[in-house]
Amino acid sequence: MPEEHSQTVMAVDELQAIIQRCQILEEADFKGEDFNLFQVAGQKCLEDGYAAQLLEVIQNEKNKVIIKNMGWNLISPLVRCIFMYKQEDDKREHCLRILDQLAQLCNPKELFLGLLEQIEQTSGEQVCQTVMLLLQPLQTVLLKLQNKKAYSVGLSLAMIMNQLTPLPVPYTKQQIQEDKLGLCQCCNAVVDFAKPFVNEVVKNMEKSSEYNDMELKEELIKFCMQSLKYPLLAAQLEHLEGIEDHPFRHFATEITDILWNVGELIPLVFVHRKGKSPHWENQEFADIERKNSADSLACLSYLMFVQHFGVECFPVVFSPSYLLLCNMTHIEVLLKRTEESVLSKGLDLFESCLLRMEDNSLLHHYLELRGFINVPQDLVKIMTLCPMEHMRKKSLNILQLFIDKFDTEGKYTLFRCLLKTSNHAGVEGYIIKNIKDQIHLALTEYDNIWFTGHHLISLLDLALSLPEGAETDLLQNSDRILASLNLLRYLVIKDCESDNQTGVWTTLGKIEQNFLKPLRVGLNMSKAHYEAEIKNKKENRKEAHSSNTVCSVTVSGEKMPAMTTGMQLQVLHSALFTFDLIESVLARVEELIEVKTKAAMDENS
Repeated sequence: MPEEHSQTVMAVDELQAIIQRCQILEEADFKGEDFNLFQVAGQKCLEDGYAAQLLEVIQNEKNKVIIKNMGWNLISPLVRCIFMYKQEDDKREHCLRILDQLAQLCNPKELFLGLLEQIEQTSGEQVCQTVMLLLQPLQTVLLKLQNKKAYSVGLSLAMIMNQLTPLPVPYTKQQIQEDKLGLCQCCNAVVDFAKPFVNEVVKNMEKSSEYNDMELKEELIKFCMQSLKYPLLAAQLEHLEGIEDHPFRHFATEITDILWNVGELIPLVFVHRKGKSPHWENQEFADIERKNSADSLACLSYLMFVQHFGVECFPVVFSPSYLLLCNMTHIEVLLKRTEESVLSKGLDLFESCLLRMEDNSLLHHYLELRGFINVPQDLVKIMTLCPMEHMRKKSLNILQLFIDKFDTEGKYTLFRCLLKTSNHAGVEGYIIKNIKDQIHLALTEYDNIWFTGHHLISLLDLALSLPEGAETDLLQNSDRILASLNLLRYLVIKDCESDNQTGVWTTLGKIEQNFLKPLRVGLNMSKAHYEAEIKNKKENRKEAHSSNTVCSVTVSGEKMPAMTTGMQLQVLHSALFTFDLIESVLARVEELIEVKTKAAMDENS
């Protein structure tokens, strides 16, 4: 007899010997040694490819008590062997049948711990495979549990989601179709795993309107909240051409369905569950819990208001401004993130809320609420700091949409706030252009007190000024300066001194003192400095006999990358061109003021 065959027979014989010895013992008389011997022999049978014989032993009615007590020890070697064999291998099929039998026959409590331990120990590429393999036996065992069922269901779902969370979420169409690690498939399998427990809660709620057993319901809500944070917050949830059954859209539908079925979808969308989060002695844990909850609720709002999951359950009684108010906290949470998948959800949610509203319908009182001031400031950060151009452009469009929705006092207050806080010349220039547009409306279409008279004068103090007087970096602030000059030019042309609707003629002395004079001085200094730089560079180039000398130049306080002298001259000439542009507009404004002032004096004389 070949040695390998004799070893296998020995393994099977050893198993049979242990079985025969244990058959005559009472359940209470099983010793630790018996458990160890059974595990070693069973494992040897599996590793040597004799799963069929082991299956026969397990299916034998006489061995029922032994398997009930000792079978759970085989879970670890069984899982290893299942992954070792190929899909079509008979031995793999035998192993799967053993797993099914163990789920039916073993002590539920022991097997539950064995299965959970196996899920906990898995990592990397095998996480999804292991979870999907063990979901069915785990569900079978949980349905049998009498004590601590809710706790055990919660522990299982939390363990599974914690194991999945480190895995990258497929985002592009190709990644979703490939589903390399099996995450898309696994997430939907986990939802199927949870369904019997959801049905149990729903049934109990239907039996009694005063459903008291909240534990299982709470565990299911925790699972939904965890699923909203991962994978849904990071997932691509738009319809993708060529993917009929989008796995993450399907998963999102299932999660919102669970929340609706247990009666928590609408309360979660509108009410922050303040009283229901666990009390942590440790402040760090409390902060983590709060952040996780905020991320999940923000994702839920995105699902409902942008992707319209669960929208058929939504009561159509809320005003658009109330919906914006409810979502402002969620929008703020999402806009503070830097990942494209999360940031884009924040922008989409904000845009969706704003598009429901009529222009000029949002009352200025909303700006007394923290979120209504913080969110436009977050938009400004995205517009100026985000490396993705399409995000910057979208943020700018949404900021304009936000401005358009406010009443005139709201626009006025928002402009003041953004001029004081944006610290970015491009943004300030954009706001000043908006101020000009509102003044135009006030002068040509309808009267309003906020963009004429003393209110406007107060706003002009902010808009028509130089941050550091004559010392202001004109190049860095050119966008703001040109917008301010264009605004002043418009005011001087449009508003006659005799009418003075805007009040610009009343405050002209102050504007000249705080803006026009220091700007003229600053221009002269800047032009002289840059012309001297150009002269130096040209002389240095002659001395070096080469235009390819590489050195550095500082523009607007920032050191530019190493450039040839020719390139540096180009940058310096470009700066001079900007100064010439500012100077030409400034000269036109000064000329207009002089002409208008002279005309008014002639009229009065």
